[in-house]
Amino acid sequence: MADSSIDIVRPADSAELEQLVGDALANRRSLEITGAGSKRALGQTMEVDKIVSVSQLTGITLYEPEELVLSARAGTPLAEIETALAEHNQQLSFEPPDWGALLGSRILPTIGGVIGSNLAGPRRIQAGAARDHVLGVSMITGRGEAVKTGGRVVKNVTGYDLCKLITGSYGTLAVATDIIIKVLPAGEKTRTVLVAGLEEAEAVTAMTKALSSPYDISAAAFLPGNLTGRSGVSYVSGALASITAVRVEGPGPSVEARCMALRDMFGVYGDVEELHFHNSRKFWQEIGNVSPFAQKVVPVWRVSVPPSASAAISQKVRDSTGADLYFDWGGGLIWIWLPSEEMDAGAAVIRDAIKSCGGHATLIRASAECRSRIAVFQPQPDGVESLNRRIKNGFDPAGILNPGRMMLSDRERPDAD
Repeated sequence: MADSSIDIVRPADSAELEQLVGDALANRRSLEITGAGSKRALGQTMEVDKIVSVSQLTGITLYEPEELVLSARAGTPLAEIETALAEHNQQLSFEPPDWGALLGSRILPTIGGVIGSNLAGPRRIQAGAARDHVLGVSMITGRGEAVKTGGRVVKNVTGYDLCKLITGSYGTLAVATDIIIKVLPAGEKTRTVLVAGLEEAEAVTAMTKALSSPYDISAAAFLPGNLTGRSGVSYVSGALASITAVRVEGPGPSVEARCMALRDMFGVYGDVEELHFHNSRKFWQEIGNVSPFAQKVVPVWRVSVPPSASAAISQKVRDSTGADLYFDWGGGLIWIWLPSEEMDAGAAVIRDAIKSCGGHATLIRASAECRSRIAVFQPQPDGVESLNRRIKNGFDPAGILNPGRMMLSDRERPDAD
């Protein structure tokens, strides 16, 4: 993260932003690109000459509920967009989480930050990632050029889909100014079926069985018994055992029928309970926002693996580090909290554990000192890393936008192979 003494510049519009980037390019001055700042603690630390915030670029510029499309400026608070959608019973189906408590920030997340980091919550297993819902982006590249890509309809994309490239680039390729997003109807009803007391491997088997069923599961997670007490949902916190949960959403009669079928399916594993709308919503917000680890110290890892490998990986990491952890995405996502960031914050153990299955481990929360010496993002094979550098060079040849946020150099990276 940049020095807190550096002034933050907040351009009033995209023209002023374009001028700022152009001036920085001409003078070879590096820029930290940020929105409101809720996610500044994500990624490698940076040393920059100036901080540019798009927090003044706000407002919903287009919303056509009947066309399921919304456009907003990058600095628009996510809460403003979600409120507008809720008035028409619509939603961002990728269920963007709010990691403010996890990262120690009270700043409201913006749509630009969500798209820039490609964040998706528990519904990702059904609806896809944030990048799957971005239809168009207006941006200023590191060349100081204003570019528009995509459009207001899905079929408007031809050639390279730059929207997907920009989504998840953490501001290293361009500064997004306006974003067009596909929205979808919200479910009329929501139910979550819970079964208590399963071990990790058995929980993954149960979730996989549910996800392979015709019951259209929109979320599946596992909390071990030592974490359920941190939930604000009384049944979960009072379970005194692990909780395996699956969610169904949609029209009322369909939800009730699917919920009944899932209760029968899970009945073979133990006692089954059911959460209705408000408790269900609260539970899945806790899962997506990583609330079980919000009040703990660093570090926290986000590990993506094949669900079939999650139980064995978790056991290996726990045995070596004393970690706490839980599963989202049916076991495809493991959230790991380690009791200490000594040495490499567990990077060697975690990345060795996932090596055989081709997983990805990202260090989400750690001190600035730790993030200055550990590869925060999963190190890539040489060919992929070379391609990433060529893409970076194409958009930002002088390397002025968020320099080093996503990659340590080989010289700096102590955990490189």
